[in-house]
Amino acid sequence: MKNRDVIIACDFASREATLEFLDRFPEGRKPFVKIGMELFYAEGPSIVRDIKARGHRIFLDLKLHDIPNTVKKAMRVLSALDVDMVNVHAAGTVAMMQAALEGLTRPDGTRPLLIAVTQLTSTSQEVMQNELLIGATINDTIVKYAQNAREAGLDGVVCSPLEAGMVKETCGKEFLTVTPGIRFADAGKDDQVRITTPARAREIGSDFIVVGRPITAAPDPVAAYERCVKEFLSF
Repeated sequence: MKNRDVIIACDFASREATLEFLDRFPEGRKPFVKIGMELFYAEGPSIVRDIKARGHRIFLDLKLHDIPNTVKKAMRVLSALDVDMVNVHAAGTVAMMQAALEGLTRPDGTRPLLIAVTQLTSTSQEVMQNELLIGATINDTIVKYAQNAREAGLDGVVCSPLEAGMVKETCGKEFLTVTPGIRFADAGKDDQVRITTPARAREIGSDFIVVGRPITAAPDPVAAYERCVKEFLSF
């Protein structure tokens, strides 16, 4: 797998809409895609198999968060889907993340990449402190959650691109940062508050950027994707 790439968030409500979107890409162009809760819950594991059979790499974004044994068993099921990346919530504790890693690892030792969500990009400092009652700063919380994920043996974290650099400084350059909250310079923020552009995400230290509406809602999604790839991967 490439160590840096653009992942398209296929946040569609149905198989038909998803496959219609992917059909817009020319033969031989198979972007890395994210399947999230909406699509997975609507269509089940078969949509994962269908998209995988088309040749796409898949980030299955279900953000597991439960007691360690439950997460371990769920990951054992997901490991059979042949996806390339899955995730959990880092708030589930080191023990839960270790259990997730154990369940995800197949008998032959292979497994998808496993990453942990630190704080959602829709979460602000004010919300974290006033609603979640987390007294530490959002940056300190994200770094600590990343350290916990590394301790548990995970491959990296999901964080905003604004925190990618400090995660790298704390956890090492090989520790992956997967960053949503990407918008083009001439686009709106939508419902995310900790965002930046593809080019700036690259400069800060993002390994993978997850891009949804700026591509999927664009008049020409393929052109928007190519623009994103060019801005993120150009040196």
